[in-house]
Amino acid sequence: MRINVHDGFQFAVFTLCVGWTLSVRATGFRLPDQDAFATGRGEAFVATADNPSAIYYNPAGISQLEGNNLRAGVYGIDLDPQFQPPGGAPNAGQTYDNQLKYHAIPQFYYTYTPKDWIASFGLGVYTPFGLGVIWPQDTGFNTVATEGKLFSDTINPVVSFKLLPSLSFGGGIMVNYAQIKLQQGIAPIPPAASGASMFSFDGDGWNVGFNLGALWQPIQQLSFGATVRSGTTMNFKGQTETILPPFYPNTSPNFSSANSKWSFPLDVAGGVSYRPTEKWNLEFDADYTDWGTLGTVNLNQSTPPFFMGSTTPIPLNWSSSWYFEWGATRYLDHGWHVNAGYIFNQNSVPNPNYTPFVADMNRHFLSVGLGRKGKNLDFDIAYQFGYGPNHTVSGSTVDLAGQSANGTYSFISHAISASVGWHF
Repeated sequence: MRINVHDGFQFAVFTLCVGWTLSVRATGFRLPDQDAFATGRGEAFVATADNPSAIYYNPAGISQLEGNNLRAGVYGIDLDPQFQPPGGAPNAGQTYDNQLKYHAIPQFYYTYTPKDWIASFGLGVYTPFGLGVIWPQDTGFNTVATEGKLFSDTINPVVSFKLLPSLSFGGGIMVNYAQIKLQQGIAPIPPAASGASMFSFDGDGWNVGFNLGALWQPIQQLSFGATVRSGTTMNFKGQTETILPPFYPNTSPNFSSANSKWSFPLDVAGGVSYRPTEKWNLEFDADYTDWGTLGTVNLNQSTPPFFMGSTTPIPLNWSSSWYFEWGATRYLDHGWHVNAGYIFNQNSVPNPNYTPFVADMNRHFLSVGLGRKGKNLDFDIAYQFGYGPNHTVSGSTVDLAGQSANGTYSFISHAISASVGWHF
């Protein structure tokens, strides 16, 4: 069969756009770091959950709080995934860094427990998914990925019931809003300052889910916790933009209204806290994220560019993964405490579907923290170091431009988390 240049270009761009959509959900980094005290403990907080951030970590825990409690914080991170092209590539030996390194993620929580009530009430506003990457144009995979950003916000009212002195159950509604931006090149050449070729999608959407939690402390030395955050479907609505390469006759931008439905994963966590004395709290949590729900999704466009249909099916094959979290708190005199923690986070993206938008791999996180609980005012500050050892990708999908995500990826991050609380 003979294919002319025009037809071949149409088919190549179509394939490149399919490759782009493979990366959409990958930018949805989970952000389990929702409070400085918990972050200092390696996020091992499900079975402790004794400050207002329990709204996120385990809503049953707010039954441990009395009166009014406010807590606000920020998680600031320097995010630096790196890429080295495979041997034999024209740019082999070079190292490329993410150009969108710095992010600040806020959190806010409020709880109220009326005197002599078995019910406690809370409201949380936080960002459970987020972050983003921008790669240089000369990596060798610019037709696979150049820019990806996703930020979500959750409004989470909850209620908890203390059915027994040792047993509480809680839950609430999660109202979620998310924005997404994704972009990649069409031609495998570094774009000029103007007239660059690219395909992009900008969209946003709302959905509703729920979270549930349970907390049981049968004896003073042991506490067990469990929580679930439901999976949801986000219908991103917005537009695509296509700018063809300068060498193609028609270089006018093409805009189309578009939407695409993506599954946000179910998350289930359980933990046990061991308190050998009043001065120590040791905890282990296992946290499961159901990324395996990502099967085949569709990108829908009302007036697609000439090389695409109105509906493009996208096969995805992500894997579910775990966080394993260990934490310790040493309580000192005069309300002071120190924390330390460790997290192991499994890779979720198999090599055949690998995407630089997330540059996923097995990762390790170490953290330390310091804080004080006063009569009315609390504060915590934590430092977290993240490390992903070299992960070599081979056998990833090659597009018709001859580009793929093959190469060696590594990961370094530095984060500071700070939280301040007021109870009255």
